[in-house]
Amino acid sequence: MLNRRHIRIKVMQSIFAMHQNGSDNIEKEEKFLYYSIDNILDLYLLMLSTLVEICKKEVLFIEKSKSKHLATAEDKNANTKFIDNAIFKVLLNNHSLLQSIENRKINNWILNDDYIILLLNEIKKSDIYAKYMSSRKSTFEEDQEFVLSMFTEIIAANDKLYDYLEDFKLTWVDDIPVVNTQIIKQLKAIKSKEDTSFYVPKLYKDAEDQSFVSDLFRKTVLNEQDLAKEFIDKTPNWDTERIAEIDTIILKMAICEFLKFPSIPVKVTINEYLEIAKEYSTPKSSIFINGILDNLVKEFQTNNRLNKTGRGLQQ
Repeated sequence: MLNRRHIRIKVMQSIFAMHQNGSDNIEKEEKFLYYSIDNILDLYLLMLSTLVEICKKEVLFIEKSKSKHLATAEDKNANTKFIDNAIFKVLLNNHSLLQSIENRKINNWILNDDYIILLLNEIKKSDIYAKYMSSRKSTFEEDQEFVLSMFTEIIAANDKLYDYLEDFKLTWVDDIPVVNTQIIKQLKAIKSKEDTSFYVPKLYKDAEDQSFVSDLFRKTVLNEQDLAKEFIDKTPNWDTERIAEIDTIILKMAICEFLKFPSIPVKVTINEYLEIAKEYSTPKSSIFINGILDNLVKEFQTNNRLNKTGRGLQQ
């Protein structure tokens, strides 16, 4: 689920938090870093469970409508196309998903079903729902398109849901796009209502990515002073205090990758941190950081300090 850029973002945020609270307890901060990353899986399960719980809530609504003392003909013969949706069925019948939700105690929507009711009402008011429910029959493709549109345009875009997620766990704020992208990708990959290939993804692509978290965090934090010396005298027009703290962390992490991660290409490192700077720092930061890193790469090459291996030799 996680790509290297998001790992870099989580490490950057952890180092920034260390600076803000004046902590020098590397073990404690590293433990929290891994904890915040592990919580991404809870967010993934929570977002997927909105689909499961929305379907369950509508089933209950239809059943109650049918059993009303003065049930109308419409109540008794309700259009069940929504609750019969093939994608809902795939999720509701997926043991791996339901077991993971139970094991990790993802019960937010049981304790706070008002959010599910809110989302269901928003769905029912939408043109997406009206178009979908205009008939009683559907193809698998129509079912899939409807759930994708519903998730993307209504659930993931809901401000109240976003506020709830932010309040519930602050570290989720930057994880929401990653999780939603993963869910959309997986929903698109379902091939039929009998498809049993849906799975709860691993957080890390492989053991190397998992180690990258600790390696980047520790090698940057333990060498901060030396890494800072590499660029301080390369910024004659900038006082140290004028450089945004996020920028100094980004520079240290990038230099750390240049010098201490031989398998990561220089070009990859520069591109990754420029994109991070554009998103998390000041409007001019990426230009400033790009200039510093370009000059440092030239200097490191001249002094034979870039010991890159394999495709890491690429510039």
